[in-house]
Amino acid sequence: MADDWADDANEAAPPAVAVEQQIVDAPEVKLFGKWSFNDVIVSDISLVDYIAVKEKAAKYLPHSAGRYQIKRFRKAGCPIVERLANSLMMHGRNNGKKLMTVRIVKHSFEIIHLLTGENPVQILVNAVINSGPREDSTRIGRAGTVRRQAVDVAPLRRVNQAMWLLCTGAREASFRNVKTIAECLADELINAAKGSSNSYAIKKKDELERVAKSNR
Repeated sequence: MADDWADDANEAAPPAVAVEQQIVDAPEVKLFGKWSFNDVIVSDISLVDYIAVKEKAAKYLPHSAGRYQIKRFRKAGCPIVERLANSLMMHGRNNGKKLMTVRIVKHSFEIIHLLTGENPVQILVNAVINSGPREDSTRIGRAGTVRRQAVDVAPLRRVNQAMWLLCTGAREASFRNVKTIAECLADELINAAKGSSNSYAIKKKDELERVAKSNR
């Protein structure tokens, strides 16, 4: 009886069909569907771990809703374009208006591409590398006697300060001006990427380094 059931089961089983698995390449992630992250190079070896542009940091939109403030150094993994958008949300009336700042970044990247013909993400990375001060001065002393002492700047602080200087320069340039914030941000990034002293961020960085040199 058991043998009959086994025979019936063998007859009922369909022949095994070899299924070929096709390996499908994932589409390349491009910022706003236009700008590739693959060819972006971080030329400063000390900032490679702190300017996030590759692999997980490659996003279609600079709006990941990540909670980067929860743990120390977590914001180093935040995509650099998103950090730019976040830095633009400054001063009370602009707090939380991330869609507005993403739109500004998109518009300014279009302008950068038209003016330079290069990948705007690469221009942003170069601007951050050039705008971060390498040396600063801090207050040393207590009980009345205070002096300034020159100190090296940590890589993460270099990136943080560069983002703040670039956004502050763009904001101040666009205030009471016919130019839009997107145009001013594009000009600021292009000048900073060149290392031009027309850039607010480069001027401030040079000033900080000059003061630090005198306090060595």
